[in-house]
Amino acid sequence: MAMSGAVDLGGLKERAEAERAQAQRAQTRAASAPQDQSPPGGQAPAPTGGAAVLDVTEETFEAEVLNRSMQQLVVVDLWAEWCGPCKQLSPVLERLAGTSGGRWVLAKVDVDANPRIAQAFRAQSIPMVVAIVQGQPITAFNGVRSEAEIIQWIDDIFAQIGDALPGAPEGAAPEPEPEDPRLLAAEAKLNDGDFDGALADYRAVAEAEPDNVEAASAARNLEFILRAQAHDPAIVETASPRDVDAQLAAADVLLLSQQPEAAFDRIIDVVRVTNGEERTRARTRLLELFELFDPAEPFVVSARRKLASALY
Repeated sequence: MAMSGAVDLGGLKERAEAERAQAQRAQTRAASAPQDQSPPGGQAPAPTGGAAVLDVTEETFEAEVLNRSMQQLVVVDLWAEWCGPCKQLSPVLERLAGTSGGRWVLAKVDVDANPRIAQAFRAQSIPMVVAIVQGQPITAFNGVRSEAEIIQWIDDIFAQIGDALPGAPEGAAPEPEPEDPRLLAAEAKLNDGDFDGALADYRAVAEAEPDNVEAASAARNLEFILRAQAHDPAIVETASPRDVDAQLAAADVLLLSQQPEAAFDRIIDVVRVTNGEERTRARTRLLELFELFDPAEPFVVSARRKLASALY
């Protein structure tokens, strides 16, 4: 999936620059000891070499990802401690980075601790892995992939950009791909009020290309909206606590009315008082609703913790 131009990482760079400027002003005001020759904050040179796996934060993102990517392919791994699939994927990425001979470096980002990075990448779900070249995301995938698939993915990137990143022309970057005509057609149907037709188109693209995040996200959102709009809003008040279908419908209505915390709590309460197939159905629906949001959203993080408590 091509991503060039799809996300804006400038905000992270601007934030880092602002923090450096603030630190520099503080340093200027402070009395410095004569033997203290540490340089003031400023634009860090693009680092190369060193560790093959880096833990990156919002403060170090510019230096370790954006600047480094001017000379070396940087693969960003968006993960979280609660994410089971992340624990399957991350060790594979770390092992491959360690054996790449410096061909590329892995930058690991904990989305709970660094939500702005996840927001900058418009992460709809994790794990999400993004390739950065010359300060721009060029391709990405979501979910777990085998070692062979990741190797092929990396090889495809180098086939596109070549190995000699430091020799690239000033300001050169991969050309953005044109907009997908299939998604444009689906969007046109949506704008014309043909919701079923638009949903069918989005689903077709997502099924044909499981890594097409844009199509999958559009399909999920449209499926939810159509389902939620079909419910009687009164279900929020009339649903019996142990009526799973009614409570799931009430959660849809609450979410559609911009009350995600209340919607999630409804389903978590169902998980607490049910078992077997009913509990599985409620849990599955809640995980589907999580997919509609940035995983770093505080109300999603909080709901995941409540769900874990309700289950265990």
